[in-house]
Amino acid sequence: MNKENKLGMGLGALLSTPKNINESNNGVQKINISQIVPNPSQPRKNFKDEELKELSLSIKNQGLIQPIIVKTTTNNQFQIIAGERRWRACQLNGMHEVDCVIKDLNDADVLEAALIENIQREDLNVIEEANAYKGLINIKNINNENLAKLIGKSASHVSNILRLLELDKKIQEMVIDGSLSMGHARALIGVPDAINKANEIIEKKLTVRQVEKITSEFKKNKTKKTSKDPNIVDLEKELSDKIGLKTSIQFNESGSSGSLTLYYSDLNQLDDIMKRLKK
Repeated sequence: MNKENKLGMGLGALLSTPKNINESNNGVQKINISQIVPNPSQPRKNFKDEELKELSLSIKNQGLIQPIIVKTTTNNQFQIIAGERRWRACQLNGMHEVDCVIKDLNDADVLEAALIENIQREDLNVIEEANAYKGLINIKNINNENLAKLIGKSASHVSNILRLLELDKKIQEMVIDGSLSMGHARALIGVPDAINKANEIIEKKLTVRQVEKITSEFKKNKTKKTSKDPNIVDLEKELSDKIGLKTSIQFNESGSSGSLTLYYSDLNQLDDIMKRLKK
């Protein structure tokens, strides 16, 4: 079974325990909590204290129902593949040992598993979700449309989430801390002086509809200046969905020649483009 099919079947398929490994307890073994370290590539960066306390209390009363998935590293340590939130909650309880399942996965599979777990559990804020999608696109070398099929989301949902990464990092932080909603952020995409407008939204407590009304005039004027043949617009959208990158097609006055522009958001994405072109 290839990895794309495994992703479509969910996290359980990717992390399934072989039958020849300690079948009596499904490969679960206790590991000292001090030997376990988090995955630096974990897509989820924000863990709410209140939610961790609630989970910690649940584990204290009911026990750790689902073991933590880890892989062996150096110096007799284990890196978390899936379950960092549970590991943090166990630490709050002062537990010395936790139930774990050890998996032999390479770095790419570890990141993929972490991304899938968080996407399936819907534990991510929208910026973390966008970075998770971007990570899967890069790992599996697929486009937005194929990613949408694999994770059971609509192509428009994936594209809309990914577009949030076009925003300035300061605005992304506002979304992460809850100062701005996803609707506010989407209305600011492509708008000049977006940071000041974001601060204005927060100060004046503007609704999404009010922000859309403010930014719509700019977007209308921009559309008039850059109006294109609808067929070209459709072609740009189709190409963007296929390759997972924003694209722009421009024709010269005669219409017989022109240019195709691909937009990247960081050096990793540029490196990915170069690898594709060299194939």
